[in-house]
Amino acid sequence: MTEHNDAEFEAFDDTEAGAPFAGDDTESADAELVVTDEERLRVMRSGLDDFELEDDDLQIIGEDGEFLGFQQPEAEALPVVAIVGRPNVGKSALVNRILGRREAVVEDVAGVTRDRVSYPAEWTSKRFTVVDTGGWEPDAKGIDASVAAQAEVAIDLCDAVLFVVDARVGATATDERVVQLLRRTKKPVFLVANKVDDAAHEGEAAQLWSLGLGQPWPVSALHGRGVADLLDALIKVLPKESAVAKPQLGAPRRVALLGRPNVGKSSLLNKAAGEERVVVNELAGTTRDPVDEQVEIAGRVWTFVDTAGIRRRMHLQQGADFYATLRTAAALEKAEVAVVLIDVTASISDQDLRIIDLVLESGRALVLAFNKWDLLDDERRRYLEREIERDLSHVAWAPRVNISARTGRHLEKLVPALETALDSWDTRIPTAKFNAFVAELSQENPHPLRGGKQPRILFGTQVQNRPPTFVLFTTGFLDPGYRRYIQRKLRERYDFEGSPIVINMRIREKRARR
Repeated sequence: MTEHNDAEFEAFDDTEAGAPFAGDDTESADAELVVTDEERLRVMRSGLDDFELEDDDLQIIGEDGEFLGFQQPEAEALPVVAIVGRPNVGKSALVNRILGRREAVVEDVAGVTRDRVSYPAEWTSKRFTVVDTGGWEPDAKGIDASVAAQAEVAIDLCDAVLFVVDARVGATATDERVVQLLRRTKKPVFLVANKVDDAAHEGEAAQLWSLGLGQPWPVSALHGRGVADLLDALIKVLPKESAVAKPQLGAPRRVALLGRPNVGKSSLLNKAAGEERVVVNELAGTTRDPVDEQVEIAGRVWTFVDTAGIRRRMHLQQGADFYATLRTAAALEKAEVAVVLIDVTASISDQDLRIIDLVLESGRALVLAFNKWDLLDDERRRYLEREIERDLSHVAWAPRVNISARTGRHLEKLVPALETALDSWDTRIPTAKFNAFVAELSQENPHPLRGGKQPRILFGTQVQNRPPTFVLFTTGFLDPGYRRYIQRKLRERYDFEGSPIVINMRIREKRARR
């Protein structure tokens, strides 16, 4: 079977230029169109009776009702538990043990965690939020000072603290400085003696009474020893509702910030949040764990998720960078729309295109944010326009916003772009209207002959939204170019700005005559 390119179908657009779609003139014409659509739908459905159909085909054909809207959870303010301590004592390992899965990035080197990262947790039906923090050190400089500052903020914005100490090393001068910090909080503090892997090491945990924080809780975050007893004691002191967390009035739409390292994702989150929510540094790859934060832009609340920069192909990565990339992909799967940041001061790279492809593969809505626009000169602008036309033509349907994450310039323009993309992502076309569209398209521009046969579209329906996904029942394989042609005409008719469109085929044969 020969595959042809889109050029073969470009001529179709010229034949239809200026031809209005039925139903655009008057209300009476709209009423007539509805009747025609329903009649055509019945005819196309009845035509399927002559073909071999499977059980799930019949289920798909029968689903022509509207989808339920986005479900909003009830407002709640879960208690917040902060996990603090000096570097490399096992804070992230304890987070993973509490969650029951490998969520936080863990590596046997100091300083892997840098931001304060929140995770929903549950123990014996008690739900709470656990906050992982970077290692706290006194008199830290540079990026370490920013990490320490985030840990201090986490202590202020929590209802209880788990202070993790390495029982095998014992209390250090840094641990004693952390104790001084914790005594000023007047919040419940649990002294967690980590790395007590067996009963032989419990004597080392007892020596931590000297810190003056009461009973040390001997645990092994690696093996889970003692963690259940610690959590049982913790939930007894947690309030029913947090005294510091704000209740969520519904669930704001989730926005993943993606891009290569040092493109400005964390700066954008900080500017939108109005505070230094995440660590920003000239060092590329500062962010390791996805960081969620509710932000308000132009009067609307969103959940922005800062992610680790994707620097190269995953199979070439090692250590923390490898796991950070895995978590970036997981954060994208949980998001509804992705904002891909592109540095306008540098050429659009293969790395940028791979990130965009990652979004397309995930089926999420897409917005392109061209960052550092305030640094763009006229010469670079001319080259950028050519690069966009050459490299981003396959996502020409994605809204584009020119911003400066550092200064906050045009940040408010993200809101209409996000709303447009999400509206398209949520769109559902009634089965009758979609079949009328398909029939009109097939009559005006039928599929070319292939091997002496011409594939026909028997019936079509939208099986889901988020992203809009359509199934076409056909008598043969539709060339990729013809499917792209259908996608292009769908965008002309129904817009779908900012959302990918998925078209699947189900090839069915006629029933044998008896």
